[in-house]
Amino acid sequence: MAKASSEAHGCRRVLEFYSGIGGMRYSLMKAQVNAEVVEAFEINDTANDVYQHNFGHRPFQGNIQCLTAADLDKYGADAWLLSPPCQPYTRQGLQKDTGDARAFSFLQILELLPFLSKPPSMLFVENVVGFETSDTHAKLVDILEKTDFITQEFILTPLQFGIPYSRPRYFCLAKRKTSSFVNECLNRQLIQYPGPLFEYFDTVIDDDDSSKVDRHKLLQSCQPIEKFLELKKPENDIAVEAAALMNGLSNDVPRTSGKTNGHEYGSLDQYYVQPSLIERWGSAMDVVYPDSKRCCCFTKSYYRYVKGTGSLLATVQPMKRDKNSLKDQCLRYFTPREVANLHSFPEEFEFPEHVSLKQRYALLGNSLSIAVVAPLLRYLFTEP
Repeated sequence: MAKASSEAHGCRRVLEFYSGIGGMRYSLMKAQVNAEVVEAFEINDTANDVYQHNFGHRPFQGNIQCLTAADLDKYGADAWLLSPPCQPYTRQGLQKDTGDARAFSFLQILELLPFLSKPPSMLFVENVVGFETSDTHAKLVDILEKTDFITQEFILTPLQFGIPYSRPRYFCLAKRKTSSFVNECLNRQLIQYPGPLFEYFDTVIDDDDSSKVDRHKLLQSCQPIEKFLELKKPENDIAVEAAALMNGLSNDVPRTSGKTNGHEYGSLDQYYVQPSLIERWGSAMDVVYPDSKRCCCFTKSYYRYVKGTGSLLATVQPMKRDKNSLKDQCLRYFTPREVANLHSFPEEFEFPEHVSLKQRYALLGNSLSIAVVAPLLRYLFTEP
């Protein structure tokens, strides 16, 4: 019978590197393991404002590259959770890999592992798909093997967990050889289905893992997007306001006032896509509907650009769903709260009021899926 390692060993001390707005910490909480974040590290000032607002603790904001083995030993951490910058490995980027300055701090942390007198017993690394073929990945695996770690690697997406959100990500789980995974036959393998994360718990899973299930069946198991929306107005009201906006008459339409996640909004105007953008980029837009069961990954450039940065929501149902009627569908951006919902952030998560709309989208674009990371962390913290 599997047993949470935290139960057997007491409260685990955790270091959270590249903490962002707290997605990893929320995942740790959702995993319900007995663990405490003793320090978080993040260089982005605005991200730290959000983290402090939600957790009451401000992450260390210095340069991680300045940390020494002695500095890290002082924390006596049992686990390191790392979500380093993905830009060196993304398809849209220059793919400089180890030559990208944004990879230097992660490489520096890895190179400190052999010199620690109190090394962690567990490591967790999250990054984009493509990292697994990088030079940085090769260096990660090499250092982990030389410091007596066993690894299991995963590529998973929220779609496999019932969330209508296509965001595949790479994950490396590592344990020092004094510990072991509950499923040792998967050591040193790259797994692309979530079955092993649940086999030793009371969670019921389908006998067919997602690697054997076709795309249609996978999407049918997801909840519809409407479950994740916060601006739920009657379709007629949306249509009236949207139509007025498209005709440049939105000032004459009664406003829908409210408060979304600490951010006052007078109407939906700021979220609607202008007709000129639809005319220019419509053929490249990913348009989804409230009953859709997938949407594209939201990047940090969402809201600044409409092409290739995330899905847009049609607020008016057309007679026929095609690209020719996009102007009539009153397209809008997903709100920051809705993007947070698709990342499975809890209801209590919120942004400080001074964080701008564009900053919220950028911070969320750099975050992670709690629905995916939480079961991975639970699996990591569990021993036979």
